[in-house]
Amino acid sequence: MYIIIVGAGKVGVNLATMLMAQKHEVLLIEKNRTKLPELRNLFGESVMEGTGSRVQVLKEGGANRADVVVAVTEKDEDNLIICQLAKTIFHCRRTIARIHDPHQEDVFAKLGVDATVSSTRIINSLIEEQVQAEDMVIPLLTLRGGNVEIIEFELSSHSTVVGKKIKEIHLLEGSILISILRKEEVILPKGETELHAGDRVVALIKKGSESGIKAILS
Repeated sequence: MYIIIVGAGKVGVNLATMLMAQKHEVLLIEKNRTKLPELRNLFGESVMEGTGSRVQVLKEGGANRADVVVAVTEKDEDNLIICQLAKTIFHCRRTIARIHDPHQEDVFAKLGVDATVSSTRIINSLIEEQVQAEDMVIPLLTLRGGNVEIIEFELSSHSTVVGKKIKEIHLLEGSILISILRKEEVILPKGETELHAGDRVVALIKKGSESGIKAILS
């Protein structure tokens, strides 16, 4: 599939890393010029400078042939505009928007956005359900109507997997480690990759498997 991601924050970068590892064609659009050198070191020609809420930028990015457009900028209004343009002008099959105000979910749905991701709702759930936990599994992305999540988990020095190679760890069925964030470095994990204390592990898991992956990594 061809997937356009607008916004190169943590969610956008993690999502692009995962999708490229799965051999999808991805374009990451970012308007902040200061981010571009680092992004191009990570993703090469799959990075484009521009404001994704502008028709010309989406056109140059090939939105007319995109299977999915994902808007994960810092502004809800921009994410809504991006998804509406992708739908109405470029007839994109599926649009996904990040929203910061969970009360806007119904509005986005009524205006044609296929799926939304609410960071505030996820954080509120964490506070309610896991405030007593020492190690927290952080959902980065949940697709409405889907059964998968992208989660992030930081390995403490007490983790039983620290010092082990990926191939030595038995993950839950349907779970995939998609990237390791080590200081300023993004590592695509392979069988020989060794885990270190302080690594932030990003994984794709079946929805509801957070406790299982936490038990393995903590």
